[in-house]
This record gives sequence, structure tokens and C-alpha cells, in this order.
Amino acid sequence: MKEFQRKQLLERVNREGATVGAQIPETIEVQGEQVDLQQFVFEIKRRDTIPSGEKERVNQAKRNLRRERIERLQPIEDNEVSYEEGKQLVQDIIGIDRALNALEQLRPVDLEQEAKLQHAADQKRWMNFLKQALGRDSGMSKRGGR
Repeated sequence: MKEFQRKQLLERVNREGATVGAQIPETIEVQGEQVDLQQFVFEIKRRDTIPSGEKERVNQAKRNLRRERIERLQPIEDNEVSYEEGKQLVQDIIGIDRALNALEQLRPVDLEQEAKLQHAADQKRWMNFLKQALGRDSGMSKRGGR
């Protein structure tokens, strides 16, 4: 493939909004295994949240998709494929990106619990700040009747 074609393909993959209008591939080979990607993403996304039992499965799927994206991008970057093969790889990569975007937008299942944990962490940070500001940090000795 010619250098300008390679750059064109790489630009298309890295373009902001490349996934707009892109379809999630129906099936894709990930780590040597056929995955019904479209069905998996729609099944998980239909719930709008990640069920606690599915959290690790979704995280593993995202890791595998990111790895697969890199493996498909590398031959284009290294100019190891023809332009036609590169165009197909770009389509695959954009589909993977679309699936990753959909999976990244999911929220944890227990929003109330997440809010409580965030509130508790905020309070802890505030108390640590106050202790330091008032000189009552555990590393400081008490002087002057404090």
C-alpha cells in the first residue's frame, strides 16, 4: 500500500466521531474465538446498567476488544497489509470502537450504593483536609493544649 493510503486509513481510524453511524459487527473473532458481538452489546445495553453478576464479564470483554483493536491496527501502522485488507481492518476497528463506546456508557447497577460510596469518600477527604488545616494531622505532635 502507498504511504498516503496508509495515512488515510490511520486518519480514518483516529478521527473524532469515526464511530458515528458505524455498525457493531454481528460477529467478530477475538483471541481466536468467534464472538456474537452485536448480540452481546445489545443484551447488556438493553438493561442500561451492568448487573453485578455481569460486571467482570463486561470488563473482560472490554479488555479483549481493546487488545483486538490494537492487533488489527498494528498491520496498518507497520504497512504489512494491502490497501484493500487495510480498509477491511479499518471497518473492523471502527466496529470494535463502536462496541467499546456502547459498553463504556453503561452505569453500575446500584446507583444508590455508588452515590453513598462517593459521599463517604468525599467526607473522608474533607475530614483529612480539616485535620491537616487545623494541625491535627496524625503526624504532628499536640502542643499548646490542642
